[in-house]
Amino acid sequence: MPRSQASLYLAKAKQLVEEAQLALGGSRYDAAILNSIHAGISAADGVTVALAGRRSTDPDHQRAADLLEEVGRSSESISDRVKQLRGLLAKKNQVAYESRRTTAKEAADAVSRAERMVQWAEEIVQRARL
Repeated sequence: MPRSQASLYLAKAKQLVEEAQLALGGSRYDAAILNSIHAGISAADGVTVALAGRRSTDPDHQRAADLLEEVGRSSESISDRVKQLRGLLAKKNQVAYESRRTTAKEAADAVSRAERMVQWAEEIVQRARL
């Protein structure tokens, strides 16, 4: 995959994190957390495309975290972001498939994680541009 496509995944991540912020502000906590999760995935895709020309297409989103970890094996910065992404992904089943509703605190935490992931991905993608 051409590394130039990294900016497309980054644009998706930005759009999703903006929707998560709006949902959080509107007390739509389930939507905030689900958009945050997908923003984190798209941010990871942007980074792996920028650095390695690859992204995970596996329906199991943990593979996106695995690929990010693989691409950044020796990078402490990437290891930290892998942990953030895995933290977001851990919430997905709870929000999408269980009857319990997301709390304001959980949603705010997810949005914050996603914001940090997207900001970091933007820095990586910009540095990787040729």
